Amino acid sequence: MKIIKLDATESTNTFLKDLSRTDIVDDYTVVWAKHQTKGRGQMNGSWQTEPGKNLTFSVLKKISGFQLDQHFMLNMIVSIAVFRTLAEFQIPKIKVKWPNDIMSGSKKICGILIENNLVGAALKSLVIGIGLNVNQTVFPGNPKASSLFNQTGQMYDLETVLQRLLQNLKLGFAQFETGPSEDVFKEYQSLLFRKGIASTFQSGNGKMFSGIIQGVSDDGRLRVQLEDDCLAEFDIKEITLLY
Repeated sequence: MKIIKLDATESTNTFLKDLSRTDIVDDYTVVWAKHQTKGRGQMNGSWQTEPGKNLTFSVLKKISGFQLDQHFMLNMIVSIAVFRTLAEFQIPKIKVKWPNDIMSGSKKICGILIENNLVGAALKSLVIGIGLNVNQTVFPGNPKASSLFNQTGQMYDLETVLQRLLQNLKLGFAQFETGPSEDVFKEYQSLLFRKGIASTFQSGNGKMFSGIIQGVSDDGRLRVQLEDDCLAEFDIKEITLLY
């Protein structure tokens, strides 16, 4: 496994995508930056971190036999790999906030951004970007963010955490390639943040409503039981969980 270490870059995802266009890049090539100046999250959100305190890295994963409509399965594999790693380090109350934010209690400690490289309608490779707050202690302007240190009171060696993340990522893809996809789906459902708990949501047009998360559909849409007991499905642009 090749790890390219950078002092700083705008985005590890962008760096790795650009590299793959100009060079032959091996499966599981990693780009790890001490400082990421323009990190991105879901829905074009930013991911700002303190230099040298956290893990900001991207992994190239070559894919064969997957169609674009199976993308959410890959999202689940990555989310579960991060969960398993944090469980090894005994981080408390880990959950996955749909679609792929990793929570410790009510605090976000990790974000995932997966970008596709397509050939026609088939996936050729993925660039998996992961931002994990590790030893940072303060998050100005972001009261919902936290870190492994803040949640446990312990400092962590970044390279040790990175190696465990990469091993669990490889294991997750290997298990999926040899086992039933239902196992991945079942495990992801069991990890959902606020599943079965009455919650407040905001629709894409700004309307507030109440509901209870029941799970996700096969294509990754969030299933919410509404106040009239109807079961509705939402994609990422249609709903925001308020907590």
